[in-house]
Amino acid sequence: MLVVETIAKIRRAYFQDRNPIKQICRELRVSRNTVRRAIRSGVTEATCERSVQPLPKIGPWKDKLEEMLAANARKPKRERSTRIRIFEELRALGYDGGYDAVRRYAATWSKEEQEASAAAYVPLIFDPGEAYQFDWSHKIVVIDGATTTVKVAHVRLCHSRMRFARVYPREMQEMVSDAHDKAFAFFGGTSTRGIYDSGNCPPLVREQWTRRRR
Repeated sequence: MLVVETIAKIRRAYFQDRNPIKQICRELRVSRNTVRRAIRSGVTEATCERSVQPLPKIGPWKDKLEEMLAANARKPKRERSTRIRIFEELRALGYDGGYDAVRRYAATWSKEEQEASAAAYVPLIFDPGEAYQFDWSHKIVVIDGATTTVKVAHVRLCHSRMRFARVYPREMQEMVSDAHDKAFAFFGGTSTRGIYDSGNCPPLVREQWTRRRR
């Protein structure tokens, strides 16, 4: 925005001090068109906005950067790369621009993704017997005086929120199957479908329990 003070400086330099336009541009760091507009018009405030923001460096890499940002956002928080790391990976692929352009684009992309996610609403309402959820967590416990990490299988009925948990030394397919057996014995039956975190349950196990429910 060209403010009143700058317009006054341009007019004073031109009409009072008789400075040439070239000198005014150099001293006030404005363009020739800006100086001419301030001299010829009677406005006290002017704005100049770009209708299209050019991306001379990041433009050709926009699709690849968005692909990297989306893949990074799908990772667990502890495994996500920083923006400087994403910039370094993009540089390794041939990008020759600066970090600030990547940082600004990543910030804009993240904001737009958050706004899009906030607009979505998924009601978590289930009928009795409709679904259960399965997931893993890890806990640090003391067994016989020794500190160790154990895995906890969690099975929860989505309608009643009734929960079952069983502790195992590791996450293995046999233990996933055992957790399902013990949970459904505890609940007195199973549900129509199961909801799994794809990273926490092998596909073979999901298929196995799908076939059993049929």
